[in-house]
Amino acid sequence: MVESKNIVWSQSNISPEKRENLLGNKGAVVWLTGLSGSGKSTIAKALEEQVFKIGCNAYILDGDNVRHSLNADLGFSDEDREENIRRVGAVAALFADAGIITIVSFISPFEIGRQRARQLVGQDRFFEVFLDVPLKVCEKRDPKGLYRKARDGQIAKFTGIDSPYEQPSNPELIINTAENNVDYAVAEIINMLKNAEIIKE
Repeated sequence: MVESKNIVWSQSNISPEKRENLLGNKGAVVWLTGLSGSGKSTIAKALEEQVFKIGCNAYILDGDNVRHSLNADLGFSDEDREENIRRVGAVAALFADAGIITIVSFISPFEIGRQRARQLVGQDRFFEVFLDVPLKVCEKRDPKGLYRKARDGQIAKFTGIDSPYEQPSNPELIINTAENNVDYAVAEIINMLKNAEIIKE
């Protein structure tokens, strides 16, 4: 990808502080990462609901939904997966800049992609949540039947089977959804956001 040298970032006249005062929260990114079947989409939806109940604005960027639209041109090679996450990180950063608590629900298997997203969003408003669930548990759940297809050779380069998943080296939060339910996960994330003063008490 070649970047033009004639592009200049256009700064908004509305400061993050003004957005915060209007919305009652700071913009941030909650980046849910983990194997397929670890509970990302379920937790993302429950978290979005809870953030709304508190009175703050939230929006989910879901892996499948984004691949239907913004990233419909991408496949599942390592290069395309990296580009997938690069684009999502860029969109999430814009959403956070607009004052939205943005919930990203992507496997995002490579550490470098997640770190690049963190750099785009900014350290103080990027919260990586690793859903640490054993592969055998995810396979047993297999809500979309993807592991079975991968084992049968119908899906190539499937994360956790014949494509690697690199666990986060230093996430803000680790949740084992094999041992803890959705309500626990959402409560932990909400507490994290309150402690970081993203959500005001």
